[in-house]
Amino acid sequence: MKQMTFSWQGVVVLVLAAIALVTLPIMGAGAPEPVSSATVGLTIALIVALAFVSFAPLPKLYVAGALLIGAHWAAWVLLSSVTGNEGLATKSLFLLMAACWLLAWRCVTELSEMKPASNFGRSFLRLLIPAIFGAWILILWEALTRGAGIPFVLLPPPSAIGVRIAGSLPILADDVRQTIFKAVFAGYVIGCGAGFAVAVLADRVAFLRRGLLPIGNMVSALPIIGVAPIMVMWFGFDWQSKAAVVIIMTFFPMLVNTVAGLAASGPMERDLMQTYASNYWQTLLKLRLPAAMPFIFNALKINSTLALIGAIVAEFFGTPIVGMGFRISTEIGRMNVDMVWAEIAVAALVGSIFYGVVALAERAVTFWHPSIRGG
Repeated sequence: MKQMTFSWQGVVVLVLAAIALVTLPIMGAGAPEPVSSATVGLTIALIVALAFVSFAPLPKLYVAGALLIGAHWAAWVLLSSVTGNEGLATKSLFLLMAACWLLAWRCVTELSEMKPASNFGRSFLRLLIPAIFGAWILILWEALTRGAGIPFVLLPPPSAIGVRIAGSLPILADDVRQTIFKAVFAGYVIGCGAGFAVAVLADRVAFLRRGLLPIGNMVSALPIIGVAPIMVMWFGFDWQSKAAVVIIMTFFPMLVNTVAGLAASGPMERDLMQTYASNYWQTLLKLRLPAAMPFIFNALKINSTLALIGAIVAEFFGTPIVGMGFRISTEIGRMNVDMVWAEIAVAALVGSIFYGVVALAERAVTFWHPSIRGG
């Protein structure tokens, strides 16, 4: 028979549950919406039961599933008790929330040790584990802001930000269209394309290679807040000036990485191509560019975040009455902090999707690379 496993998270959960039981209730006196003792008792019993499940000699899938459902259910009950009682949470509630977080930690540990046989199972775990981690950032954020009564203008809870996003979809869509689909994409394509073309030319001409790379290092250190106003003066207030900022920010990372990648192929491979009587362009297309692909995609991933940051910051210095940067600078002046966080959340989501698309393209193109084969 399989022996019980040791779980330090389970031990700490039992200690936290015992302290929370002694320090009840979970809400201070005079709460507008009191929480029933039965609900609190069942929640503590569930947390204690899950702590013992973490010790149980069961298959990891069963333990992880029980912890996943139970920890989030208990956290949902606790968060529901805070709604309407903002700022009245006691030590007991925060101890119980910490216990739920530790149970979710144990769940992630169990999931990380699983080795699915199918590709679908492995892909599902790669998505589930970071999803649980991200969900608990939001859960703890919600519990802290509502339970401690943090002023809304300083840090709104995620639920309020979600409500704001749901109620401002047309405005957010217009901002995304102006900033992402016009400025970011245009600047990203032109900047990365120009950097790649100049890198190939610099690889061919030693004068350019020795002259451009030091300049590239210098331009990469230029502050965006100094470049953006100049681009607005040159190209106007519409998306063209923001695209120009993005081009400057993405050109030199692509140039430097591509030049380094073109030098990555070894001398033995180049000698082999010469024995096949390959000219420069044949060697470039069939040997050096494939070897440079990891470097090129590294620049593409770096630029996917730089482009978004550059376009948003550039909109602070002049833009039509639309755009993510314009909305952030305007709404923070009106103290509409939830709208600012809504724009930040949308920008983070779009940036993550952009980065993910580039990463998927990298896996498809550089499937032969050891880092991809091993992952």
